[in-house]
Amino acid sequence: MKRYLIFAAIGPFIGGFLLLLMTTYQSGYWTDTNGGEVAKLLVVFVKSLQYNYLFGIVPSLMFGAIDDILMHVRRISPLLRMLIVGAVAFVGAALTYASHGSESGAVQFILYGLVGFIPGVITSWLAHKYAEELYQPAQPVSQH
Repeated sequence: MKRYLIFAAIGPFIGGFLLLLMTTYQSGYWTDTNGGEVAKLLVVFVKSLQYNYLFGIVPSLMFGAIDDILMHVRRISPLLRMLIVGAVAFVGAALTYASHGSESGAVQFILYGLVGFIPGVITSWLAHKYAEELYQPAQPVSQH
């Protein structure tokens, strides 16, 4: 259960911030950056945080479920599990966001894919570090 809480609490937060950064970069807003513009960006992020959770919690929980399933496969190491979850999140985010708008191409695909990859890997790592229970198959009950 801790695993899903980690994915639900942290995934939309990081993903929403990265999505805001990517759309800001794609719009050309970061050509002349100063402290006032960074403050505006943070204000927009705080104001849009509720929508990050509204639209990001279900995908984050789906990636948490993938992570949970892969945790029970003994041959998959935690590092490989993090990369698999990140790769699935990369493809999901890239296909969701990159093909929209007037510009589409490899740069947009990679940038928007990172919106899924980075939170996927971070939350998978945090789940491994703080919520991982050793999977022990049930022992048969011996009758004396």
